[in-house]
Amino acid sequence: MLKLFNEISFKTSSLITNSYSTSFSSAVSLLDRESQNAIFSIYGFVRFADEIVDTFHDFDKKELLEKFEKDYYDAIEKGISLNPVLNSFQLTVRKYNIPDDLIQSFLTSMKTDLIKQNHVSESETDSYIYGSAEVVGLMCLRVFVDGNETLYNELEVPARKLGSAFQKVNFLRDIKTDTEFLKRQYFFHLSEKGFTDEVKNRIADDIEGEFNTSMEGLKRLPDKVKPGVLIAYMYFRRLLHIIRKTPAKTLMSKRIRVPDRIKLMLLLKAYLTCRLKLPAISKN
Repeated sequence: MLKLFNEISFKTSSLITNSYSTSFSSAVSLLDRESQNAIFSIYGFVRFADEIVDTFHDFDKKELLEKFEKDYYDAIEKGISLNPVLNSFQLTVRKYNIPDDLIQSFLTSMKTDLIKQNHVSESETDSYIYGSAEVVGLMCLRVFVDGNETLYNELEVPARKLGSAFQKVNFLRDIKTDTEFLKRQYFFHLSEKGFTDEVKNRIADDIEGEFNTSMEGLKRLPDKVKPGVLIAYMYFRRLLHIIRKTPAKTLMSKRIRVPDRIKLMLLLKAYLTCRLKLPAISKN
């Protein structure tokens, strides 16, 4: 029956992923089954921690996050948790030997959200993004290389760059919510001039560079996981393309998105690119 409980745990993380992000869930669906479960479990863990600091305003967030962390380490120590999200995650951590320093760096960034609203220097922004996004990319890379330490070391930088690019695109898309409702300012650039078209394009240029670096690593991923990573890459790059064409003032008034028909096109394009060995996709 333990096997059934573990299966239910992974299914729970899958449900969470699909409920919070159909786009990411679609990308994960292109992975092989074993990798799917692992990535779903990682997403469930980071999503719940993020929810604690971003949405549970009527509760003691610090206490909830501390309990979440304690329950995770209890799960790691005992090899089981009655919390299906933590149970599936601890199974993935054990199976793929995910280093604890990655998990601690992530939790540190989540704790930062409880005490810090404005990131006013480049080092502060970089430190937060490393913990909130780059280490998540490295957790996923652990799954993708499945024990190949040489490949992991070779792809570490591209994986970090991709995680950073995803996070920065999210920050640009959600800048209205972050600044107006959560009262947070993640980009140090905003402390200098505010959010202008010049600042937006400067950030977008930086993200383009990270996407370019990450593509070189994506090409070297194992074939069984490449389609899933590529569709996520294509989705976020398309989102950045839309952001570039959208005035900063508009981004501060509404949340933009990639239309569903474009998502479907990108899904098909990613699949065909990998299966038919087509040339690398364009930035748009």
